[in-house]
Amino acid sequence: MRSPSIGRRARPAYPVLLLVAALAAGCAPGDRPTSGSSWQSPSTQATGAQPAAPAEPTSAAPPTPSPSPTRTDLRHVFPVRAGNVDYHPTHSAYPGTDIFADCGEPVVAVTDGVILEVSRVDRFSRRGPLGPYNGGLSVSLLGDDGVRYYGSHLSAIATGVDAGVRVRAGQQLGKVGRTGNANNVCHLHFGLSPKCTGHDDWWIRRGVVWPAKYLDSWRKRGNRAPAAEVTAWQRRHGCPKAPSDSAAAG
Repeated sequence: MRSPSIGRRARPAYPVLLLVAALAAGCAPGDRPTSGSSWQSPSTQATGAQPAAPAEPTSAAPPTPSPSPTRTDLRHVFPVRAGNVDYHPTHSAYPGTDIFADCGEPVVAVTDGVILEVSRVDRFSRRGPLGPYNGGLSVSLLGDDGVRYYGSHLSAIATGVDAGVRVRAGQQLGKVGRTGNANNVCHLHFGLSPKCTGHDDWWIRRGVVWPAKYLDSWRKRGNRAPAAEVTAWQRRHGCPKAPSDSAAAG
């Protein structure tokens, strides 16, 4: 079904009660994974190549790695191409946004970049581990600005969307769904973060800065860029080796 433009709503937004219920249950906090657990990538789940970290000068406190944006003129677009769409400015226990739209609506690349990680298998189980698989079907895009754009709970991932593939802003990556811990509510969990290498980092991938102000801009066809805020976050925090709270991933 052809979706109208994002800027015009075809019918009333979802009721407030739906938003509150989904925020409380769909991406709600859960137990921290057991110590030492890591994301074991299944053969059907592609993960972007992780280059070896450059040698650091020997010192008592090595410098904190930070993303290196290569372009500042990138176009940004709203991640869901639909008329009936809504989102909340806050989230359960960490920065992120749940974008509510009908299942099957197109999820698109926010900006130009390279596909970093793809999960085509829904491995979520309420028995755990909570965190690594909560997103169900998901895609993350490493933008040419150095920002990782993450979307999860998809119902499908577009053919040809694999790790290492270059995409353009507005290109379809998948469809809105309710896989993982979406609690049977159709929505896209959307997160902004830096790329961290050398270990699974679902607690970073899920989102580290609040996306709402950027979504507000993109929905109005503006071009507010998150690169500076994401870079500043990584300079302060680096790449934490474990979640700082007990919240599960979206």
